Amino acid sequence: MAQPRLLEGIRIVDLTSVVFGPYATEILADLGADVIKVEGLTGDQFRHAGRPAKTFGMGPCTLNLNKGKRSLAVDLKTEDGKAALTKVLLDADVFIHNVREQAIERLGFGYEAVTALKPGIVYVHCVGFGSDGPYAGLQAYDDVIQAATGTATLLPRADGNPAPRYLPSLIADKVAGLHGAYATLAAIIHKLRTGEGQFVEVPMFEAFSHFMMQEHLYGATLVPPLEPAGYPRQVDPHRQPFPTADGYISIVPYTPEAVERIMPLIGAPELIEDERFATPYGRIVNISAFYDEIASRTPARTSAEWCALFAEHQIPAMPVRDLADITDDPHLQAVDFFQHRTHPTEGDYLQLRAPVKFSVGGFDVGPAPTIGQDNAELA
Repeated sequence: MAQPRLLEGIRIVDLTSVVFGPYATEILADLGADVIKVEGLTGDQFRHAGRPAKTFGMGPCTLNLNKGKRSLAVDLKTEDGKAALTKVLLDADVFIHNVREQAIERLGFGYEAVTALKPGIVYVHCVGFGSDGPYAGLQAYDDVIQAATGTATLLPRADGNPAPRYLPSLIADKVAGLHGAYATLAAIIHKLRTGEGQFVEVPMFEAFSHFMMQEHLYGATLVPPLEPAGYPRQVDPHRQPFPTADGYISIVPYTPEAVERIMPLIGAPELIEDERFATPYGRIVNISAFYDEIASRTPARTSAEWCALFAEHQIPAMPVRDLADITDDPHLQAVDFFQHRTHPTEGDYLQLRAPVKFSVGGFDVGPAPTIGQDNAELA
């Protein structure tokens, strides 16, 4: 018998687009919430990222980002579109959107209007920048946030190339989405305890700053600072995958004990007596030299040989795999992470399962909807 899903019975009206908001609601849909994706007649813009297998608006990214949701496609500039959104809001526990404040007010779905329509609703606004600061109301995408948070200056610190560069991932969008998911859950818990709804603002700039500055505020944490910002271990140019006989490997001798264990394993027991690495402080200030010592010796074995040796001696290590090979990873295959599914319109595809596990609560998630698939039922 299938277990009830954790958020079963919670209805979320989702007027978000691209990745930030949809990633938050993907998580909530995975947990069992009834997520109604409200989108324009041509669909959310990110539906068109990548070549669809068969159907307009069913690009590969949408198959996972919008799995388990229902789609209501409407034109909110029309009375019929507004009426359709109003109808689903009447039964909603949560309304989440990323429309700028002035625009959502013009449409008639600002906080005051929606709470008058559905008292006690949790109203979540995903924004680029917090409403209390001078950037309030500015548009924000992942690249903009990576630039604004200083993230684009991390690679230059690590490799010496002064040109700012983005990390090649929609990392700010997804981090903000995680903040959006937990903020929504916290507000739902508060409502279940008290019956009180509320307005929740999730600003992308602040969310990603909070994420990045946990380590990178570093010396600037103190007033006045004793060291500059930027966690040295993360921006060390020598902290890179090590070459092996057949590829590259990541090795992390993080603790003092692991440092001492790895020296004889790489064939360099004399390093234990090396004055550069003889003390914990010396190992910190000379970490680049230690990385160089490792890198000069790892080509002696294959990645698999090193991984087996390090696993035996409890030193964290993994081979560097190409992005295209991750679906063949034996661990991810064993835990059924890439689930082979057949979409009703797009055919066979790989669905990402929720990464967390619960002893109670199932994850029976349906396929991503086509644009307006549920209009007949919802409008």
